[in-house]
Amino acid sequence: MGAHENLEHAEHAEHAGHSNKKIALLISVIALFLAFSETFGKSAQTAALSDNVEASNLWAFFQAKTIRMTTLRTAAEQMQIISDSSTDPAAKVAMGKTIDGWKKTAARYDDEPSTNEGRKQLSARAQASEHKRDIALARYHHYETASAAFQIGIVLASATIITGMMVLAWLSGALGLVGLIFTGIGFFAPHAVHLF
Repeated sequence: MGAHENLEHAEHAEHAGHSNKKIALLISVIALFLAFSETFGKSAQTAALSDNVEASNLWAFFQAKTIRMTTLRTAAEQMQIISDSSTDPAAKVAMGKTIDGWKKTAARYDDEPSTNEGRKQLSARAQASEHKRDIALARYHHYETASAAFQIGIVLASATIITGMMVLAWLSGALGLVGLIFTGIGFFAPHAVHLF
């Protein structure tokens, strides 16, 4: 091997080493963004599960209030029929008080703004929890798409080191950009793009 060939080999090795450092930096940056998208994704997934449980609990409470309200209204109607057919004035007065109490309680079960636990309030709270759940799920799906793009980008960048094909590095960078876009969509506008 001549001096000229040694110089060319050294220059080629130096160039390859410099390129490998750039690829390693690209991999590191994409891995950093992957960590963010995974963290945001797990947070969104946890929020979605929590909001779903809250909505389910509120709807169960709503159903319990509905059953209680229906039972009281039915009992009041039945007692009203008995009262109307009664000839004892004292019994009619007593039944009337009971009927009024049951009707007031049934009305409170339907609408109780002071405690926020009437059927109307429970329905609104459950729907709000469902809305929060839907937003969290949309975010989660975008973060998962971003994570997939970042992971594929890391694989392609790693393949660049082995194969020396710079087109893989460019594809890796493009996928990193796609991952950043989906992370941004998940964070700022989760309902802007519907993939799932």
